[in-house]
Amino acid sequence: MRGEGGPPSGGLRGRRAGARRDRIAGRPGIARRPLRPRLRRELPPMNHFQRRDGALHAEAIPLDRLAHAYGTPLYVYSAATLRRHWKVLDRSLSGLRHLVCYATKANANLAILDLLARMGAGFDIVSGGELYRVRKAGGDPRRVVYSGVGKTDEEIAFALSLGVKCLNVESGPELARVSVVARRLGVRAPVALRVNPDVDPRTHPYIATGLKKSKFGVSVEDARRLYQLAAGDPALDVRGVACHIGSQITTVVPFLDAIARVRRLAADLGRAGIPIRHLDIGGGLGIQYDDENPPHPDEYGAAVKRAMKGWRGEVILEPGRVLVGNAGILLTRVLYVKTSGRKRFVVVDAGMNDLIRPSLYEAHHHIEPVGAEPRPEGTVDVVGPVCESSDFLAQGRKMPVPEAGDLLCVRSAGAYGFAMSSNYNTRPRAAEVLVEGDVARLVRRRETWPDLVRGERARPPGRRFPARRRIG
Repeated sequence: MRGEGGPPSGGLRGRRAGARRDRIAGRPGIARRPLRPRLRRELPPMNHFQRRDGALHAEAIPLDRLAHAYGTPLYVYSAATLRRHWKVLDRSLSGLRHLVCYATKANANLAILDLLARMGAGFDIVSGGELYRVRKAGGDPRRVVYSGVGKTDEEIAFALSLGVKCLNVESGPELARVSVVARRLGVRAPVALRVNPDVDPRTHPYIATGLKKSKFGVSVEDARRLYQLAAGDPALDVRGVACHIGSQITTVVPFLDAIARVRRLAADLGRAGIPIRHLDIGGGLGIQYDDENPPHPDEYGAAVKRAMKGWRGEVILEPGRVLVGNAGILLTRVLYVKTSGRKRFVVVDAGMNDLIRPSLYEAHHHIEPVGAEPRPEGTVDVVGPVCESSDFLAQGRKMPVPEAGDLLCVRSAGAYGFAMSSNYNTRPRAAEVLVEGDVARLVRRRETWPDLVRGERARPPGRRFPARRRIG
């Protein structure tokens, strides 16, 4: 969301300043400032990681106190930020019959899922494990859409037995498997085809999913044939048309292009006697990590409502990053500062196993000191302890040069942070904390070394597999 993340050192300074800006704007939480010719307003920073007396806080708690209590590396999430993001996005779609299905893969912590479920969210899942998590957190399976190109029979059966809202089918062979599993269970499977509209989302190639060369979905031409097959199969119940073109999209144009294409397909199917009850337009709305200028949620919502004008069915959306991205940060402590030739390295205790986005996508995350102590500026590489040259959080970054023992805050780490973390180099994964006002809850404990070998045995008993006898 525009304004959620920065510039991190400026923005809202306490509730009085926020209320004053709200009065000026004439709407709760919206301050006016030139942004685009068509939308001349901007939200004040929509995260609750702000400075008080020079020191960074998570809502009402100083971040250094959280680091002292729970150690580092540490993921910290703000409940107030997450709630506000949800309300802003949901409000932008008012007047449109819609269901917001949070993209669970962005951050699947049970506490995050529980908070969203209590606010009325549905969920977009891509695995049986995510469905298990949603159910464990109190989510309603009837508000779950199940996407993903590689669903197993076991996962399909699990979803059908729980009564999910819809399976977003991504190939002809998958459609056949869903039919087989549904017949075996004696149920009708609610299905939509994920259509690949061949729209360029103008994002990183690794997270572009709506092009012809993508592994996701089926072409519009193939979809027409598959919908005819599905409509004639008594084990399948055609519910909708789905698409998702990518992630971290910073303009509404690709969304509108994709919606227009799937609406044409839905209209053609209706004329062919296959009524479509919902359109799932996916997610992908970007946030501000650095100098991006993503659409304001109201701009996005207004554009979607214009594009869906005249549509009588339901609209499903699958936002993830835009809800949780700037609702979380990663705390890390400086271990050493070393110089090698002209390079200066800040070695921290968080590595690419904790936050892989900079290494995998060359992604930018704003990094700043937690404390108020003045530090001279310089150009540094912020690197982790993992034995890889690609283990970095920032390269060539101009910032206040920290000292050993200092705490650093890595911004915009709420989405695809812990969710993509690993145990590479046999490193325990970080703890996660959810903050609400002046209360912190440990929502995932830090892993220990014994955790890392749980389930392994050095010399387990063997199982013999004798050679099969040949007959004849």
